[in-house]
Amino acid sequence: MKNLLKLEELGQFMLSIILFNQLEYAWWVFIVCILMPDLSMIGYFTNTKIGAILYNLFHHKLIAITILSLGLWLQYSPLTLVGIILFGHAAMDRVFGFGLKFEDSFKNTHLGQIG
Repeated sequence: MKNLLKLEELGQFMLSIILFNQLEYAWWVFIVCILMPDLSMIGYFTNTKIGAILYNLFHHKLIAITILSLGLWLQYSPLTLVGIILFGHAAMDRVFGFGLKFEDSFKNTHLGQIG
């Protein structure tokens, strides 16, 4: 089952690449931006609760889809780009086993323990 879920996430990551390709940005923009949502881990310098809240906010696919949809509806490509990057990053993280975080530990995720 775990491999099936990872394949599903890989498909979603590939979808983010396809969606990005529909925008008029150079490919280096995708490469530079795809790791930016991990800056949300800065909240862990405060404590695990704040860290988990910030991390989950930037890695929640419904938020990404909402931003992406709003960008498409408004025909505003920077907002569309943000939604695609958030969606693609969350999918990429889950391919590697990094899920949404619980407040007790960075390693405790909705996909199980990291490591």
